[in-house]
Amino acid sequence: MAVQSIAVTGRVDIPAIVKEAFLAAVVTFALSIPLVGFQTVDVMGGIDYVTHFDRVAYAVVSVFIGRLTLGWLKATRATTAGSGPSAASAAMARIAALASEYSLPIGAVGLLLAVAVPFTNNYYIDLGTTVMIYVMLGWGLNIVVGLAGLLDLGYVAFYAVGAYTVGLLSVNFGLGFWVCLPLAGFFAAGFGMLLGFPVLRLRGDYLAIVTLGFGEIIRIVLLNWQSLTNGPNGIGDIPRPSFFGLPFARSAPAGHETFAQFFGLDFDPNQRTTFLYYLILILALITNLFTMRIRRLPVGRAWEALREDEIACRAIGINATNVKLSAFAIGAMFAGFAGSFFGAKQGFISPESFNFTESATILAIVVLGGMGSQLGVVLAALILVGLPELGREFEQYRMLLFGAAMVGIMVFRPRGLLAHRTPSIRLYGKGAAS
Repeated sequence: MAVQSIAVTGRVDIPAIVKEAFLAAVVTFALSIPLVGFQTVDVMGGIDYVTHFDRVAYAVVSVFIGRLTLGWLKATRATTAGSGPSAASAAMARIAALASEYSLPIGAVGLLLAVAVPFTNNYYIDLGTTVMIYVMLGWGLNIVVGLAGLLDLGYVAFYAVGAYTVGLLSVNFGLGFWVCLPLAGFFAAGFGMLLGFPVLRLRGDYLAIVTLGFGEIIRIVLLNWQSLTNGPNGIGDIPRPSFFGLPFARSAPAGHETFAQFFGLDFDPNQRTTFLYYLILILALITNLFTMRIRRLPVGRAWEALREDEIACRAIGINATNVKLSAFAIGAMFAGFAGSFFGAKQGFISPESFNFTESATILAIVVLGGMGSQLGVVLAALILVGLPELGREFEQYRMLLFGAAMVGIMVFRPRGLLAHRTPSIRLYGKGAAS
């Protein structure tokens, strides 16, 4: 029901709000009875079912209250604020503007906190490593979605290409991580250009469908090409990264030294964990610096122009084909780097690690943080990756909370938490470029 029907002649139409909330609760009840109310279980001699009507009741009441609150807020905004932004929206816009204005000191403080993570314990180091992987993936996808405006739902495919490049080359040919790292980026960029060619004329939903299909094609190929990828069994015994040839081990072969022996330290298994954390931190910082630099170059400004109006770009002579291909290739390259680190860190990879859920999570990080916002990607990664890990006792409700948070953001802050667009180049005024 439209807001205009809820707000009548300057007052809030409470019956309309209650009616809308009641209809939403009825729909929730009808959907949750078969999906949540009954659960099949294996029993001796067959299959039985158990009921969860309490969960159905929780869902119905939550939807009713949530829809009632949302309708009230919309009606109140329509009757009191008119066409202007609400106080909450104005406050979020002000916070986003301040974050953009003071991005350098905020980034410096964040970097100091990130450097200090290894001085805590192994749990937070592992959690920080996982968050940094998603931050790096988010910054890479931000090039494609946030700067170039190309909706990519198959970004996990390039992540998988990087991981399998390290797995195949290291296991089958004995290549080390530092040799496989640039090769993973190169192959992922090649697949990015391979994806870019067929979708040059597509936009919006059609582009999203094609990229989604590309991600599924890569996953199915990895799953079924057993002679190369070992199928669903995956690839194991991937060599872990070394410190430029110095292994993190208790002892080394004759004539070689370990990391601890070279630096005169006592062997500690945590040395590898700390090294991996700082390695992904450095890779993520390189991704960030590269993105911040390239967006001020002509190709970066061409990406942003393409995002705003492709027809105008073609009219002024910008080669949209090259611009799209460069965005796909560079974004895929950083996904390949992240994938290579993931494969080497885990020591085992399989197609299950590269499903559509990963693509959706990475895209949600970019959208939630604010497309084009580097700080927003970090904040969204902490929210979507860090908080669920810290709240494992609510594991059954993690996806429910995740979905509710995304719906709330799309309703109250559709452009993202820290979305604040500033010109990459000014012709006149403060900060004008010659």
